[in-house]
Amino acid sequence: MIQTQALSTRPRQYRYFDIVMALFVTVLLLSNIASSAKLIDLGVSMLGLRLAFDGGTLLFPLAYIFGDILTEVYGYSRSRKVIWTGFAAAALMSLTFWFLARLPGDPLWGAFVYENMSQAIPSLPAPDNPVLFGQSAYNAILGGVSTGAIIVASLIAYWMGEFSNSFVLAKMKVLTEGRWLWTRTIGSTLVGEGVDTVMFVLIATLLGVFPWAIALSLIVANYIFKVSIEVLFTPFTYLIVNWLKRKENEDYFDRNTDFNPFKFDI
Repeated sequence: MIQTQALSTRPRQYRYFDIVMALFVTVLLLSNIASSAKLIDLGVSMLGLRLAFDGGTLLFPLAYIFGDILTEVYGYSRSRKVIWTGFAAAALMSLTFWFLARLPGDPLWGAFVYENMSQAIPSLPAPDNPVLFGQSAYNAILGGVSTGAIIVASLIAYWMGEFSNSFVLAKMKVLTEGRWLWTRTIGSTLVGEGVDTVMFVLIATLLGVFPWAIALSLIVANYIFKVSIEVLFTPFTYLIVNWLKRKENEDYFDRNTDFNPFKFDI
C-alpha cells in the first residue's frame, strides 16, 4: 500500500526530455563562445544601419527553438528547470575561462600559438615574450566569455529572455486552446528575443564591451536575424513538436501553473 502510493506521486518520466535539455544547453554554450570569437559583417545595411552581428547569433536562435519545444510539449515548470540548468552551465563555463585567463601560461604554449598564427600571417614578427603573446591570443578569442562584463550581460539577458519566451508561449497556448502553434512560437520569440537582445547589448555597452556607435546596429541586426531564423525553422518546429507529443504522449497546458521563475519544483 505504501509502495503504491509512493509510485503514484513520483514525477512522470519522459524518454526524450533529457536529450532536448542537453541539446538546449549545448547550443547555449556554443553560442556564448561564438559570440566572443567574432563579429560578422556581411556588408548589408537597413535604413542606414550596418547589420553587423556576433558569431553567436548564428546558433543562439536554436536555443529559443528548443525552449519553445520544451514549453509546448512538457510545460513551463519543466522548461523552467532547463532554463536554470542552462544558466548554471553558462555561469560555470564563463567562470572557468575567467580562471584560466588568470593562471600563468607556459612559454612552449605561447610559442605553439605563434607558430600556428604565423602560418596564416607569414609577416607576423616573432614575439619577445611568448607567454604574453599566447595570453593576448587567448584574450582575443575567449576573453569575451571570461570578461566580467560579458558574463553579467549574457547571463542577465539570457535569464530574462528565456523566461519571457517560455511565459508568453505557455499563456498563448492556453488562450488559443492549443491551436495555431506558429502564432505562439513566433509570438514568444518576438518577445523573448527582443528582451534578450536589447538587454545584452545595452548592458554590455554600458560596461564598455561595445562602443555606443554600433549598439543600435547590433540590436537591430541581431533581433532581425534571430526572429528570421525562428520563422524559417517553423516547419521543423512543427515536425519535432508533433513527433515528441506522440512519442511522449504529452501535450501540457499550463492552466494552473505557478509562473514564479524562482520556484524549482515541478
